[in-house]
Amino acid sequence: MNLDDEARAILRRNDRGGYTVPTHGLYPYQWNWDSAFAAWGFSTFDIGRAWDELDTLMASQWDDGMVPHIIFHQSDPGYFPGPDVWGTGRTPASSGISQPPVAAIIARQIWAADEAAGTARIKALFPKLVAWHRWWHDFRCTTGPVAITHPWESGRDNCPDWDIGMAGVDGSRVGDYTRRDTGHVDPEMRPGKEDYDRYIAMLQFGRETGWDQARIVAEGPFLMADPGITFVLLRAHEDLAAIGRALGEDVSTLEAWATELRSALPLIWNDALGAYDARNLRTDAFAGVLGSGAFLAYVAGAGNPRLDAELMRAWDAVNYGIPSADPENKIFDPRRYWRGPTWPVVNALIALGLTESGHADLSERLRAETAALIRKHGFYEYFDPVDMTPCGGADFTWTAAIWLTWAGRERETTQQQGAA
Repeated sequence: MNLDDEARAILRRNDRGGYTVPTHGLYPYQWNWDSAFAAWGFSTFDIGRAWDELDTLMASQWDDGMVPHIIFHQSDPGYFPGPDVWGTGRTPASSGISQPPVAAIIARQIWAADEAAGTARIKALFPKLVAWHRWWHDFRCTTGPVAITHPWESGRDNCPDWDIGMAGVDGSRVGDYTRRDTGHVDPEMRPGKEDYDRYIAMLQFGRETGWDQARIVAEGPFLMADPGITFVLLRAHEDLAAIGRALGEDVSTLEAWATELRSALPLIWNDALGAYDARNLRTDAFAGVLGSGAFLAYVAGAGNPRLDAELMRAWDAVNYGIPSADPENKIFDPRRYWRGPTWPVVNALIALGLTESGHADLSERLRAETAALIRKHGFYEYFDPVDMTPCGGADFTWTAAIWLTWAGRERETTQQQGAA
């Protein structure tokens, strides 16, 4: 079986009928941004199933517009924290936080491949996506850049960006619990117990408020400006506005949100770091660490020469892909989740921005390095960027999707050149 066929088979195996799990065992539910990337992967061979994935994701939208980061479609006692721990009281059950809003970015990509038949599908999705973007604007952009109230909301759970905010969270009174993730993968590749205690403490605070978003922002134990989501939301605003214009919709509000968010970017620029940086909104202190969230600036057209220099320094210090944390910083851990490994899904977003900003050579380098990891070890969740060790879950949906949509696309270029 070639890699294209294997990638399609992984998407089919992880398909639960209308939604896709990231991988068997480790992640048995529907995850928000994973699901959007799954839709992108499906669009390369089953366009109807791609739209179904986005429809199922948006069908779990809350009344206030939020799309939760986990949707618990069916019971699985092997996962913690499950729906009983979150206690959101929703049907279907879900978590009480969101995740990077890549859905509009992906929806635009899918519609470009299905312009005629997909118009009805994108038109039905459009108001739901606008409502979600409104939620981000109203509840997470209160200080300018996007803020997160839980590291899990960032999608980059334990990255060093959050260390200064995590230090202020008391996890000593969360009670006993049993993690399930470390039973599926090497504990050295997952967040540590101290981190997890704090994650649960933040969850418990949200539950105690009845998931009152305004109160969580005002009083919660953790609130940090996140460059990664700021750039994703900025790009998503602009892509959703482009979709709306093509549909004949009024997009003035979306355009205003995008302008407002772009004007807030100086608030997360750390001149001492020479890069965009996370910021603790409880103390106004910068995290002072370089991470892959800063490099998502390219997908929002927000790169600059100083950031270019930091990108090349961090990238050239490893061998394969963009590291999730600065490899020349003592916090770098090349196999522990978001504290150093390279993630194909983030590489794909950065590469999209590099191409659009005139760095096609760097985009191709990133694609080739990501493809080398997948060819060597298969469709793992993430990889050690120094020695290629595969990490996290195997047969991973979004890695398979990224192969089909981007990392494995060299074959098309080669074929086109041969035809010429």
